Amino acid sequence: MKTSRSRRDFLKACLSAAPALALPGWARFQGPGSLVSGRRALGFPVPSVHWHGDSSVAAALRSSLGPAAAGGGVSLETVVGLMQPEGFRDIRRPLPKLNKDSYEGQLRERLLSQVLKARHRDLRRHFVFEYYPWYRSSPWEHWDQFDRVPPVDIGSTMMPLLGPYDSLDSAVVEQHARWMADAGVGAINVSWWGPGSSADRAVHLVMDVMRAHDIHVTFHIEPYRNDRSWRFAEDIRYILREYGEKRRWDAFLLLENADGAAGPVFKVFRSILPDRVTDCLGQVHVVPDYTPDAVWRQQISSLRADFTPDYKLTLLADSLNLRRTIASEFDGIAIYDNFVAPDTWPGIADTFGSADLLFSPNVHAGFDAIEPRDPQGPCYVPLPFAPPVGPINWQDEAAREVVAVANDDRIRRSFETTTTLQVSQNLANWKQGFFLVYINSFNEWHEGTSFEPAKRWADLTPAERAVGYHNPNNGVRRLQTLQTFVRDLVD
Repeated sequence: MKTSRSRRDFLKACLSAAPALALPGWARFQGPGSLVSGRRALGFPVPSVHWHGDSSVAAALRSSLGPAAAGGGVSLETVVGLMQPEGFRDIRRPLPKLNKDSYEGQLRERLLSQVLKARHRDLRRHFVFEYYPWYRSSPWEHWDQFDRVPPVDIGSTMMPLLGPYDSLDSAVVEQHARWMADAGVGAINVSWWGPGSSADRAVHLVMDVMRAHDIHVTFHIEPYRNDRSWRFAEDIRYILREYGEKRRWDAFLLLENADGAAGPVFKVFRSILPDRVTDCLGQVHVVPDYTPDAVWRQQISSLRADFTPDYKLTLLADSLNLRRTIASEFDGIAIYDNFVAPDTWPGIADTFGSADLLFSPNVHAGFDAIEPRDPQGPCYVPLPFAPPVGPINWQDEAAREVVAVANDDRIRRSFETTTTLQVSQNLANWKQGFFLVYINSFNEWHEGTSFEPAKRWADLTPAERAVGYHNPNNGVRRLQTLQTFVRDLVD
């Protein structure tokens, strides 16, 4: 009992001192039991249900802090220092807020647009939605997470405007493509779970539809098996062959740098992990998909031999560990987690960019993950809502509007921060002619990160309201807010 209480105190300390670094949605603690619940409790992936586990950032937090730090009032600088031994420069250095309606804001926005358009011929291609093709309706997949019972009761805190759809329904993918194109976004990053997986089988359909809307496709490499990293070069070659060469590159994202060199770009989830984690009872567990830096280095070196200087391969880790990112020979980092808030990004960009590594923090609206209704185990802690807005009565129209305004602000701050940092002329992105903005996400409904339109609260059925959904007053507001920022740059 004492250890469990300490774990709860530890999490409270982390959240109160550094709310931007709370553990992500799939890192919830459900206690020991079945293989699935046990792996989830430790933040390990469960490939059979596309549960991708802790990110590299969250895994580093879990490993470095552990129960020993309970009640210690852990500061943001301490947390970051543990994840990143070299430490970040100017970790709290803020960027000035941009008021889009002010003269200064409009001028800065115009100048940024002119700079980016001068360097990149097809700027919309550099804005990339995270995209999940894993939803099925016969039988249900993903909509039934945490024992939900679709179609009314689904694994999401919001009901999508399209309802619980099937990702293999071409009409659904068509609507997705229209929404993306209208927002000014020119590419998607498909969650990919290995050759022959259900996500893999959806790729050709997704690419066919996206091609019709001039949207290109790249891939987010997920932890689909424990030895995935030993097969990494083989997997990248498979993707390039099946979805690039065999299709004559008709819809494959070949990102073009400012100097005209183009090539594929891949983001790798759970790329740089600790070799063990400690659970809430103080027991140490070996991380099953841990990859030594030398293995990544060997795989990446093998791939580099396939590419010529004018055909550039870019590989991005989801890590904040500078030393190991360099040792593994990734080109840089792409921060996936919406719990890493924009006010920490200047220090991250300075640290990695000054070391000649690329960086791409994402644009996002926040985090609102689905929770188990009957959590088990002594260590369960519900995850905080982000950005924090205090207690929320979802039945109240005014409270839902407060949340929508907070989402708007997080979209604005994340968009302004990542775009401004990526044109800093003393850092690697500018020097290498690289610019890439991931948007998390188009349709990751489990974590409440979706820009895909949701039903308006007024349109929920009585049965749907009884479930307790968090649907907003305006279901397309997030996408509309994003559209204003993207369109102002790319049009």
